[in-house]
Amino acid sequence: MTRTIGALVMVLMLLPLAAAARTLMYVPSGEANDIVIIDLASDRIIGRIAELENAHGLSASPVGDYLVAGSMQAAEADKSVVAKPSAVSEEEHRAHHAETPGEITPSFVSIVHVKHGHVMRRVPVRGLTHHTAVSPDGKFAVAVHSGAGGISVIDLDKMAVIKTLQTGSRPNYAVFAADGKRLYVANAGPGTVSEIDTTNWSAVREIAVGKEPEHLVLSPDNTRLYTANVGDGTVSAVELSSGKVVGTFTVGKEPHGIDLSGDGHGLFVSSKGDGTLSRIDLASGEIKTVDLKPAPYHVAYVSELNKLYVSSRMAPKIWVIDPATLKIRGEIDIGQGVAHQMVIRQE
Repeated sequence: MTRTIGALVMVLMLLPLAAAARTLMYVPSGEANDIVIIDLASDRIIGRIAELENAHGLSASPVGDYLVAGSMQAAEADKSVVAKPSAVSEEEHRAHHAETPGEITPSFVSIVHVKHGHVMRRVPVRGLTHHTAVSPDGKFAVAVHSGAGGISVIDLDKMAVIKTLQTGSRPNYAVFAADGKRLYVANAGPGTVSEIDTTNWSAVREIAVGKEPEHLVLSPDNTRLYTANVGDGTVSAVELSSGKVVGTFTVGKEPHGIDLSGDGHGLFVSSKGDGTLSRIDLASGEIKTVDLKPAPYHVAYVSELNKLYVSSRMAPKIWVIDPATLKIRGEIDIGQGVAHQMVIRQE
């Protein structure tokens, strides 16, 4: 009886801790040089992490202690330069941020300790970093260098680059398989996805997809990969067992953000070129598209709350979208900058 009472007391003591768990979203703001922290239960900003250097890419692991932020600012750049307004054209944005393909412009990847809320280390990498990815076990981070080409692999215990690897030209985005054994890197130049064996960090396969693939998402069972193809306004569905495209969906102009519903049946795609948001029913192939202006950008679906978040490339805000109807539930004003690669964590 005493043991039973003791166990019950322990459970009761733990209940407040479980109730205190929150779903938070971390969002880098680009030239505003910080990370915005949003409580997704209320969709309110609860904090900011400063000291960032024009971060576009941000990633994390469910089991790790770190956020990994890539920088689109050269390591030797003058930090006192005033940031340009966010409401600029896509052509101006690309001209301002992009390296010439093949050009080497060293930068830093910032390692942010989530609980302490500050940048604890800056790891030098070979080029400007567009996006980042963290392995599921939290041991490695990958920085994708769109201009310099290829990726840098960072050991998060050593806080150092342990490998650089060239992929196709103009690599843009990377995503790890759930078991961490494979990494997929989109190459906008040749229209391919590089499949990387993470046991030795070597390319094992090049998969042809649509024109200028950028953002990627894997199905929950890791059997299919979906690519947003900026150059032809499509999404490619790749069967990974064969490495073949088994479906192509036409969405809006310049598709950018892409994410899947929790059950893997609905695929959400933002198209900043024509200001639309699409939901693809992967079972039927039916596509529902709505207007969402200006310039819908990054996309994140949160299954715990059944909410879809879409940022704007041209305004400092994030829309809260009903994933079933694609209607706007609300907006989150981030105050300054542009909301880039959104990271969801349970804390």
